[in-house]
Order: sequence, then C-alpha cells, then structure tokens
Amino acid sequence: MTLSILPHLNAAFNATSAVLLLTGFACIRAKRVMAHAACMISACVVSIAFLVSYLTYHAHVGSIHFQHIGWTRPVYFTILITHTVLAVVIIPLVIRTLTFAGRKQFASHRALARWTLPLWLYVSVTGVVVYWMLYHLPTNP
Repeated sequence: MTLSILPHLNAAFNATSAVLLLTGFACIRAKRVMAHAACMISACVVSIAFLVSYLTYHAHVGSIHFQHIGWTRPVYFTILITHTVLAVVIIPLVIRTLTFAGRKQFASHRALARWTLPLWLYVSVTGVVVYWMLYHLPTNP
C-alpha cells in the first residue's frame, strides 16, 4: 500500500468513528446496552486504527500545507486548531469513560460520557472536514 492512500483511509476511519458514536448513542437511548457497548468499543478500535495510520503517514510525509487563500484559510485553521487540541484532550476522556463502564461505575460513566461523546464526535467530524478542505476543496479562481 502506498502512503498516498492513508489520508483517504484516515478520513474513512474518522467518518466510521462518527457513525459508530451516533449509533452507540442511539442504542443507549433505546436501552440496548450490549449494542451500545459494541458500538463504543468499535469506535475505539477504529480511532486507534486512525491514530496508527495518521502517525505512520505524517512520520513519512510530514505536514501538508493548506494552499488556499481568502476566507477559507481562517476557517480551515480554526477548525484544524480546535480539532487538534480536542483530539489530544479526548484520549484520556475516552480512556476514563471506558474505565468507568468496565468497572460498572455507570453513574460516573454516564456523567463523563455527557462530555466525552460530543467532544469525540466533534473530533471525528472535524477530522473529515479537515481532510475535505485539505484534499478536495475546490481551488481558488
């Protein structure tokens, strides 16, 4: 596999993670606890696969510069900065949220998940947006 496929794969991982998070949320709202757990564990696995792929790509290629000018530039960097900061923050939140669930401390799990889910969803969705803006945003006239 060539490295050039990894950004596309990374976007697919992020999109899959977002779908799994939303499905897991719908499952827990419907009191389908086992389906919820399966979705959330799957979201973790997909997110770990993303992280490995992302680090592999950037270790070999380095950073990719955003080439656009005009209003898209500050929008891109605002999304990128918030995405990057929250991507770092979300890792310990996910670990702690899963730990509470694994220890059957469901009140603590639920309380932390109210923060973890929207932040993790934001990171997953903005990961796809950053990818689209970097690789597929139409060029300036």
